[in-house]
Order: sequence, then C-alpha cells, then structure tokens
Amino acid sequence: MNSIKGQVIDILNRTIYPAEVVINKQSIEAINPTLSAPMKYILPGFIDAHIHIESSMLVPYEFAKIALRHGTVATISDPHEIANVLGVEGVDYMIENAKDAHLKFHFGAPSCVPATSFETAGAEIDSEAVHKLLQRKDIYYLSEMMNYPGVLNRDAEVINKLQLAKLHQKPIDGHAPGLVGDLAQSYISQGITTDHECFTHSEALDKLSRGMKILIREGSAAKNYQALHPLISSHVDQVMFCSDDKHPDDLQEGHINLLVKRALQDGHDLFNILKVACINPYFHYKMRSGLLRVGDPADFIVIDDLRNFKVKETYISGRCVMSSDNSTLTQKKHKIVNQFNAQKVEAEDFIISQKDYNGLPIIEAIDGELITNKLKISLDSDANGNMQVDLKQDILKIVVVNRYQNAPPAVAFIKNFGLKYGAIGSTVAHDSHNIVVVGTNDVDIAAAVNVLIDSKGGLCALNNGEVEILPLPIAGLMSDQDGQSVSDKYKELNNKVKLMGSPLNSPFMTLSFMALLVIPKIKLSDKGLFDADSFKFYR
Repeated sequence: MNSIKGQVIDILNRTIYPAEVVINKQSIEAINPTLSAPMKYILPGFIDAHIHIESSMLVPYEFAKIALRHGTVATISDPHEIANVLGVEGVDYMIENAKDAHLKFHFGAPSCVPATSFETAGAEIDSEAVHKLLQRKDIYYLSEMMNYPGVLNRDAEVINKLQLAKLHQKPIDGHAPGLVGDLAQSYISQGITTDHECFTHSEALDKLSRGMKILIREGSAAKNYQALHPLISSHVDQVMFCSDDKHPDDLQEGHINLLVKRALQDGHDLFNILKVACINPYFHYKMRSGLLRVGDPADFIVIDDLRNFKVKETYISGRCVMSSDNSTLTQKKHKIVNQFNAQKVEAEDFIISQKDYNGLPIIEAIDGELITNKLKISLDSDANGNMQVDLKQDILKIVVVNRYQNAPPAVAFIKNFGLKYGAIGSTVAHDSHNIVVVGTNDVDIAAAVNVLIDSKGGLCALNNGEVEILPLPIAGLMSDQDGQSVSDKYKELNNKVKLMGSPLNSPFMTLSFMALLVIPKIKLSDKGLFDADSFKFYR
C-alpha cells in the first residue's frame, strides 16, 4: 500500500482540496482530506476519444511511451488502418502489442473494411467478423461508420453491422462530414452516437440538437478546435477531445494536454475543460480506466500548476509509469506483420493521354484539411498527345498503385503540392493503404513507387536517384523503432520535401488523405478518379 499527497481535483463535484490518495494494489482505497498538502495537483488522466494509433507510425507500445508523458492514460482507438491491410489479424496485432504498454487502449471493431467498394484493400471485415469482434471483452465499440451513403441508403450489410453493435450494447462511432438536417437525422437514427468530422460550429450544433455527441478534433491533418471550442462551455456534457490522426513529431510536442492548455487560455472554465478531457469519454464508452474515485483503478496524473499543466507523474493501476519525462517502459523488439504483393513499375506505366483525361477535373489539395476541391484547368500535351505536368501552375501528377495485387495504376493531376523536382510517396494512404505518389515527372514517380515496393512500406522523397526513406515494415503503416527515432526521421523527410518546393505544413499527411474516398470532394482510388460528392467514379 502506498499514498500520495497533493491538491485533489474532483472534477465530478467541481472542487479542489488538499488530500492523501491511498493506493492499495491497483485501486484507490481512500481519498482522505488533509489540513495541508503539497502544491501539486492530482487529477484523472486525459483520454483521447478517437485516434488511429497507426497514424503515429508507431506501434501501441511505442505510442504509449510518449503519450503517458503527456498525461494520457487511455484512448479510444480505431484500428481500421491496419485492419484494411490485414483484417482481424491486424486488430489482434494492435491489442497484443498494447498489452504491456500500461496506457489503457480501448480498441473498436472496424466497421468499414474496406472503407468503400471503390478501392482495393488487403482484407474485408464483414458483418459476421464484426459480430465475432463485438462479442469480445477487449472490443469496446463499433468504430466509425464512414460509409454514410450506405447508412442513408440502408445498405443491408451496413445496417446489419449497426444492429449488431446495438445487440451487444456497444457504442457506434460516426463519420459524417458536412451532413446536416434531415440527412443527419437519418444517419443518427440508426444508433450512431458520435461525430469527429465537424468542420463548422453550425454543423456541430445541428448534430448536437439531434442527440449526437461531438468530438473536438485537433490532429496533425484536420484541426477543428478553433471552430468548435465554444462547445466546451455551451454543451459541456456532449463533447470530447480527440486527435484522430497524430504524426510522430506532433505527438512528441503534446497530446490532449495541449487542448486543455489551449482551452484554458481561451477562457473556458477549468472543470468544464477537464470534464471534456477526462470524464465524458469514460462514461460514453464504459471505459476500464479510473476517475480518481474510491474503488476505481488508480489511474491519475500529477501536474505542477493550473496554468502550465506540466505533467510531472502518470499513474496507471497504482503504478507510477512516468516521472519527470522518464518512462518505465523499456526497449522492446516488435513483431513484423505485413501484406505487400506489388510488382515493380516503369515510367511508361504512368503516361496518360489527352484523350483519356479529357474533361476530367484536377484535384486541389488544401493545406491542413482532409477535403479537396475540383478544378478545371487546361494542361498541355506533348507531340504524342500525352498530358504534361505544369510546374508554373503547380500542377503535378498523382498516382495510386495497388499494393495487394498486380493492376494498372490510377493516374490524375493535383495542385498545391508545390514540388519543383522529384517525387514523394507513401504507403500510408487512407484507408486501403495502397501506394500513393506525387511527382514532377514519370521517371521519379516510378522510382519512388519501386523504392516503396522494395522496402514493403514507408515514406520516401526522391530526386535524380537520391532517396530518403522512413521504412514502415509493420503493415506498411508503422515502424518497429522507438518514437524519437521515427520522429527525427519524419522531420528530416518533411524538411527535404520543403526544400523540394512544397509549401504544405505536413506534406506526407496531406498526401496520405488523397486516396480517402469518404471525404469530399475529389480523390484518387487505385481504380480511378473518384467524385466523393456523388460517390462514383468519373468514368
């Protein structure tokens, strides 16, 4: 038995008082008020209410090393990235790797593998597999239902998955960007309880009025805190914080703790902020973490003061697992799992004729957003009638290559990547994780694709045969190395891409969403150019 003294922040009762927290084995045995205690604050730890761990490019164990440092004690983790590559085997991999990571990961059953029928994924998780997953005690909810057209059109397989979640009394996460009014009501009526895709305050208010809970997302790609933070004060019981996608360099800087500090600076009430950051996800998802109550698992954090919110210690199940930035998690070798069957390509594979592309729009990437725009811009063609990139207009070629089987590549044009030479590529390409490359010429595009095939996954930047690569051998999504090494290499790659001319804040993150068909307005699947508004191919 041991104890710790400090100023206890009782979020549920909205009080702060000096006390001694008594820990017996893994639980809190007592919280005894005292006349005085050190001026350090003890409070429940932070919860990320929706995150894809794979997007950190770290396995759960390595993710935990960093997140615990920032006071995160638990996550609601959707493993659909690795599931799109490996199916249920991928879900099992994440759960197994997380077992001795201290941080309390709560994984869901992926609802959309593949995300749509308009792309090639490495696996399928049908309603029968979802049923088996939802019966498990280590699966806490049905992960985000991205196929909102399937919900609205009452697709039998989609509705079956939703019904199974309700049968097992597990929450259903949503994904419905821009859906409001009657369409939102139709979507929510199927038992879908949350949405993390709201870009505007008005959209969030519409969904809140229909009984949905809103996750305020601030990740590496999509940043919606600025638009949505008024909800912390106006709808404190119906909102939570989440990251969705957090790249390794951003994770090193902070996690949910940064949103807490930012909300304080914006003048929100301390207890409201902490309710959003620590309490609301616990009740919504019926989590196994603790809330600093007698009888709860002894999961809590110790901070220096109520202004800086510097995390000094993190306790999980009664054990101090992080103190002064030092983690008790040791170095560990991680198992490699993957699925990669692509064959080498040649520059000629990416030629596209004026005749074939005539009338099709160009993708416009938007820095810091998942959505894209459709552009109509004329491009020149060479003497053979083959369309050319236009560096002056910043229009480059984008290709998606099937990584799971041999198939012709999909080719289109894209604006705003800003490269003046070379090519960049990734096997992190939501959600099916095929190979996606943007480049200034077909030779470098082909070379980038082949580099990623040789390494069986990663991020790369290439020019004139000079290659920089961050290998991601685990499902083509995650490194088997520690967080600091991955973060350093990722920063190095980003800097190289910026030297190649890209003005994007996070070029690889932007690249990774250019094949995400469930986000408007136009994307590129391995099967062709896709209109995400009408949910069909252009041809």
